[in-house]
Amino acid sequence: MNVFSKLTVAVTLVAFSLGFAPMASKAAEEQKNSVDTYRLLNLFGDVFERVRAEYVETPTDEELIEAAITGMLTALDPHSSYMNAKNFRDMQVNTRGEFGGLGIQVTMEGGFIKVISPIDDTPAYRAGVESGDFITHLDSKPVQGLTLSQAVDRMRGRVGSDIKLTIRRQGVAEPFDVTITRAVIKITSVRSRVEGKVGYVRITSFNEQTDKGLESAMSKFEGELGDEMIGVVLDLRNNPGGLLDQAVKVSDAFLDRGEIVSTRSRKEEDTLRYNATPGDLAKGLPVVVLINGGSASASEIVAGALQDHRRAILMGTKSFGKGSVQTIMPLSGHGAMRLTTALYYTPSGRSIQAKSIDPDIVVEQAKVEKIATRQRTREADLLGAIANPDAKKEEGAGEGEKAPAADDKPAADAEKPDAEGADDYQLARALDLLRGLSLYSNAQTERTN
Repeated sequence: MNVFSKLTVAVTLVAFSLGFAPMASKAAEEQKNSVDTYRLLNLFGDVFERVRAEYVETPTDEELIEAAITGMLTALDPHSSYMNAKNFRDMQVNTRGEFGGLGIQVTMEGGFIKVISPIDDTPAYRAGVESGDFITHLDSKPVQGLTLSQAVDRMRGRVGSDIKLTIRRQGVAEPFDVTITRAVIKITSVRSRVEGKVGYVRITSFNEQTDKGLESAMSKFEGELGDEMIGVVLDLRNNPGGLLDQAVKVSDAFLDRGEIVSTRSRKEEDTLRYNATPGDLAKGLPVVVLINGGSASASEIVAGALQDHRRAILMGTKSFGKGSVQTIMPLSGHGAMRLTTALYYTPSGRSIQAKSIDPDIVVEQAKVEKIATRQRTREADLLGAIANPDAKKEEGAGEGEKAPAADDKPAADAEKPDAEGADDYQLARALDLLRGLSLYSNAQTERTN
């Protein structure tokens, strides 16, 4: 069997496996589809032979076949792609939480690389790369014409080596260059700390470590705060997503029952539904989820589930809007293909694909500055002002001493601002909301009693 015959058989098998096989419902339509399929495969074979025989350079058959498969998949949507054996191994390492590169999650849009989000504490994050940035050149070479896999492969390289990114950013008139040093990216999926009486959990991505990290964080809050904890902030900002099963487990951690997410494919019988199991790690305490334009995919599954069940208040800005599910299909001896096989739906039945999740309370990231105001005259400054009738109660404080007010604290006990979140306006508003909910709940309890 010659190369063309082998190629025709191979491509025919691939075509049928991808659903190009004719439907068996009508005999006439089946016959017509078969004829059209073989005619198009013959066209492909003709082009393949022409390229092999007449292209200015001599390409290998493997290069041509991989390029054809890549073109077929990338033409479907931005997230379907072919991975050769090396890229497949890299992808498997990524989901385990450690890999080499710059530390950004990207997609393709308009022929350019679009940054979904930088990953916390990575070279790209420290260099100031932002969600929504477009990368137009890599080391002064344009990215147009490259596939996403090819562009990602170029961004990876020897640890310690530099790469220059040319970036276009909304609101900035001219493109600018950023030089980043490649490093081994070790993803700490879950980070946590105590903010006053609030437990703060930051999830940077959904990998195999995420659910265990969340359980550990909640146990830490329980040990440090106990019954004094008033709520939880779940920070999913700039979280590009990751593993579906981890998104389900994180959602389940705060839900006792009900649907978390459903995935619906072309065939109705392939619909999958994921439901919560009893047990709420936050024990019913209020939860605020922070999202922004860098919150995508698995992040949106969690945000949508908690929002639909009214288990959490979403705060921040509109999410990215990636509501599709990709299935990794290993190809024996030839890497794997990533194929979009379904869309996911939140418990209320809404798809956020290209639509995003809207926060319950919109809070743009901002910087708060104290505005200087001139000193105003108060009632106590007026000549002949009536003295406060409670002033006599303070006479026992001693001559020359000022009686301490009920809310005064010694300087040594004054609360210091948390340096890590001091300039985070969105987080500050989330903490204010939880404190307000706690005060309201306490007031309601006192009235009932």
